[in-house]
Amino acid sequence: QTFLQGIILLPLRAICIIFILLLAWLSASIATCCQPGRGFLPLKGWRRRMIQTTLSGLTRTAYLVMGFQVKVKGKVASLPEAPIFVAAPHSSFFDAIICALTGMPSIVSRAENLSTPVFGTILSSLQPVAVSRQDPDSRKNTVAEITRRALSRGQWPQV
Repeated sequence: QTFLQGIILLPLRAICIIFILLLAWLSASIATCCQPGRGFLPLKGWRRRMIQTTLSGLTRTAYLVMGFQVKVKGKVASLPEAPIFVAAPHSSFFDAIICALTGMPSIVSRAENLSTPVFGTILSSLQPVAVSRQDPDSRKNTVAEITRRALSRGQWPQV
């Protein structure tokens, strides 16, 4: 009986996750379409709200479809309280849960991830700090960009 449930549930879950992923891609594409100062200026107004609400909700839904139920104990630190939010050690896909629960903050990511189909568009909508492994100055530039965003007095989302 468990085997039969798996045969039925696995394709249904896969179809649902693909559908959610496509909705997330569409939302990210709409929010970043014709964006002025792409990547250099923070998203504002309806664009930022769309990313926060839509992508956060879709990410939570995807994890629920996969069978994960996440409960938050305590209160998530706000942007004025903690402009830099650290989640480590980045060893699994569970970091996305943290992003969804904290309002889709900007993240630090490999520059190569931005060119990945579908995921790259979604990632770009979060306005990540891109780290290039080929650039010897990338580490210094990343620290400078994180500092600039953290000191922006709420213009940028949490990093």
